[in-house]
Amino acid sequence: MNMKKIGRGPAGRVCLRAVLILGTVCLGWSIASAATCPVVHHGPPTEADKALLSADYAKAESLYRAALAASPHDTELTADLVHALLRDQKVQEAADAVKAALATAPGSATLVELRGEVELRQGEPWIAVQTANEATKLDPCNGRTQLLIAHLLQLNSLYASARSHLVIAHELDPDDPQIRLWFSTLPPPRPVAEIENSQKQLTAAPTGCQLVSSTTATQIPFANIGWQAIGLDVKLNGLAFPLRIDTGAGGLLISSSVAKRVGLKPLSPAAVGGIGDDGKRQGYSALVDSIRIGDLEFRHCKIQVVDSSVFPGGEFGLIGTDVFSHFLVTLDFPGHKLQLTPLPPRPGEDASAARSLSTGNEEEDQAARDAAGGANTGSEKAGSSGVSPGGPYDRFIAPEMRDYTKVYRVGPDLILPGQLNGSTIKLFILDTGGFTTIISPQAASEVTRVHNDVPLGVSGLNGAVRQISQAEKITFQFANLSQQVDGVITMDLSKISRATGMEISGLLGASTLHLLTIHLDYRDGLVKFDYDPKRAYHF
Repeated sequence: MNMKKIGRGPAGRVCLRAVLILGTVCLGWSIASAATCPVVHHGPPTEADKALLSADYAKAESLYRAALAASPHDTELTADLVHALLRDQKVQEAADAVKAALATAPGSATLVELRGEVELRQGEPWIAVQTANEATKLDPCNGRTQLLIAHLLQLNSLYASARSHLVIAHELDPDDPQIRLWFSTLPPPRPVAEIENSQKQLTAAPTGCQLVSSTTATQIPFANIGWQAIGLDVKLNGLAFPLRIDTGAGGLLISSSVAKRVGLKPLSPAAVGGIGDDGKRQGYSALVDSIRIGDLEFRHCKIQVVDSSVFPGGEFGLIGTDVFSHFLVTLDFPGHKLQLTPLPPRPGEDASAARSLSTGNEEEDQAARDAAGGANTGSEKAGSSGVSPGGPYDRFIAPEMRDYTKVYRVGPDLILPGQLNGSTIKLFILDTGGFTTIISPQAASEVTRVHNDVPLGVSGLNGAVRQISQAEKITFQFANLSQQVDGVITMDLSKISRATGMEISGLLGASTLHLLTIHLDYRDGLVKFDYDPKRAYHF
C-alpha cells in the first residue's frame, strides 16, 4: 500500500493510505411462508409484561428474574428479561443472561435470535447477520427472527426486503408488542391507480417542500461561519443566512432570532436533541414559503426552530445534509463547495420524477416519496422492469458508483464501520458539524491511554459536556482510509448509542474530514471519500 503524506492540519501531521477493513456481508434471506407456519397466540399480559410496556424497566426486570427463579429454563422468560435489560441500557447484563441461557439450551432458536438482538445493540450488525441466519435455520417461523432480519435489512438500505420480512413477522406473531410497534409504522397498502394519480398530481402542482426551480443540479460555495466550521448561504423567504453544514444532524434547524426576522409563526412544539448534558431543548416547527439554496428553490417547507442561545458564537442555525437525500451530495472540502447532482435512476424508474427537500417533516417527506415513486406500499405489483410503482426500494448501486462504500443509515445518521489502531471493528457516525473527532472512553481505553481532567470544552445543542477526557495517539481506519491523530477528545456517547440502537464508538468530525471530498448517497446508504494530495484545504 502506498503511503500518501499530506499537509499539517489542526490535528497535527496526518497521513492517509488505502486500507481494506471490511468484507462484503450477504443479506439474502428467504422469506418464511406464513401459510405453512403456526400463528403465535399470547395469553393476557403478566404484571412484568405490563411494567415493561409502561417503561418501568426496573420493576419488569425484578419480576422477570423472580419468574425465572421458579422456571430457570423458560426461554420465553429469558427473552422477556433480556428485552427489559436492553430497554434499560444494561447491555452487558443482557449479553451475560443470553450467554448463560445458551449454555444450557444451545439449540434454542429463541435464544439464538436473542443473541442477535444483543449483538446488534452492541454495535456488531455484521455478526447479528450471521446469528439471524443461524436462528432462521433453527426455526424459520419465529416472528422475532423475521423482525431482526427486517431491522438489519433496513440498516443496509434494503427497504423493500425489510418490509417483506416485517409483514411476515406480523403474520407469524401479530400480538408481539415490538412487532406491532414496527408494523404500525407502515402506511396502509394503496392501489396502483391511486399511486399513479398521486404522482401525476404532485408532478403537475408540486406541494409539500417540492423543488419548483427548473435546475436539478447546483454548485454552492461554502460559507465560513467560524473555526473549523463550514456553512451554506440559505435564503428563507428571501433573507440569506449562513447555516452550518452538519452530516450528524437531521433536517433544517434555525434560531428563534432568524425565525423572527423571517416572520415565521409556530405551528407545533418540538424538542431538539444533540450533544450536551442539559437535556433536549424545546422549540417549535414553522412553515417557510420559500427556501433557496444555490440555484434550487423549494416551496412550502416545514423547519425546526429553537432558542438562539443554543447556537455557539451567534450562529444562525444548521442544515443537515440529509435534507438533500433526493440528490447525490458532494462536500468538496478542498474546493470549498457543495455540489448537488441527480442520483442515478433505478432501473425502470422515471428520472424526471419530482425532487424535494427532506426537511424532517414526515408528512412532507412521505409526499416526496410518493412523487418520486418511493411510497411504502404493499399491494401494488411490479411492472415489467421489476420496479414497483410506489416502492419501497432496495439499495441500488449504479455502475458508476461501484467504488462507493456501503454504510448503515439510521434516520439522518450515516454510520461507518472502522477500526482504532487496527483493533476490532467499531461504528462511527459521519459528523461534519462537530469541530473535532470524538470517541467514547470505552473504545479509547481498549487501544491507548486515556487522561482525565483535561482543560478542554465541548458543547452541542444540549449544552456543555461536563466530563471530557483525552486519548493518546490513535490511528483511525475507515472506508479504505487511515489517519493518525494525537490527543483525541473522548466523551460519553451513550445517549447517541441509545438513539441509534447500536453502540457508537465515535463521531468523525471536521478535523478528520476536512482534507477530503465526500460523496453521500442517502437514498442507497453509500459514501465515497476522495483524497488528492495536490488539493488541500485548511481551516
